[in-house]
Amino acid sequence: MKVYALVGKSGTGKSYQAMELCEKRGIQAIIDDGLFICNNTVMAGISAKTDPTKIGAVKTALFTQDLRKAEVVKKIREVSPDSILILGTSEGMVKKIAARLEFPPIEEIIRIEDITTPEQREAAHKQRNVMGKHVVPAPTAQLKRQFSGYFMDPMRIFRGWGPVHDIEEEKSVVRPTFSYMGDFFISEKSVSDIVYLTARDVPGVSELKKVLAENRKEELIVRILAVFEQDRSIPKTAAMLQRRCARQIDKMTGFNVGAINVEVRELAPRE
Repeated sequence: MKVYALVGKSGTGKSYQAMELCEKRGIQAIIDDGLFICNNTVMAGISAKTDPTKIGAVKTALFTQDLRKAEVVKKIREVSPDSILILGTSEGMVKKIAARLEFPPIEEIIRIEDITTPEQREAAHKQRNVMGKHVVPAPTAQLKRQFSGYFMDPMRIFRGWGPVHDIEEEKSVVRPTFSYMGDFFISEKSVSDIVYLTARDVPGVSELKKVLAENRKEELIVRILAVFEQDRSIPKTAAMLQRRCARQIDKMTGFNVGAINVEVRELAPRE
């Protein structure tokens, strides 16, 4: 396996440029901030951008936890990519990552200054330090569980990466916890308000008696106590209510919706 490295200071656009560099060089996989990504798919690892502190993020990026490191090493050996690109802020960092993941010596170290313009690096710096945005070179849907409750936006690029060309690539923009001033949370009332408003437009739903939301570590569990109209299909109405609420919660909060449980407490005459 050929090992490459892309080195640059934090906030200079390494994650944003990684896919294009892989396409140009024919590199099959990426190691970025604790993630093993191959052919635009997250294969293993936990993103350092989910850590609540910068120190924790650095430790995750360096694979200091033996269990997580072992999982990533095992997956890399299973996938067996021909080549891999390590992203890091310094030569020392990428060499430490290569050693931790039991890679052969790095064949080439590429500097971000060699593949970007000063204007591109300045734009990346503004995105990171002014707007708190971080790029992850992987599709948003694959990161949803790890980044539940974070603001995430997809960036789609139809350029192709890896052995299959002319396919859709997607990068994700996230705002990690450590980029905020203070804590970030969404209250149970905010979730219940979304559900109540969504339910108004669901045919067959007469009223909602109560909405309970439990924000677990990686997902949101919602319980809806509802009154349905008579002469309606209860399973179909409940399924529609679940789908629409899940879609709206996901769209408006960014939380990974683990389950929406609908309990029909009464049947009311159709208005």
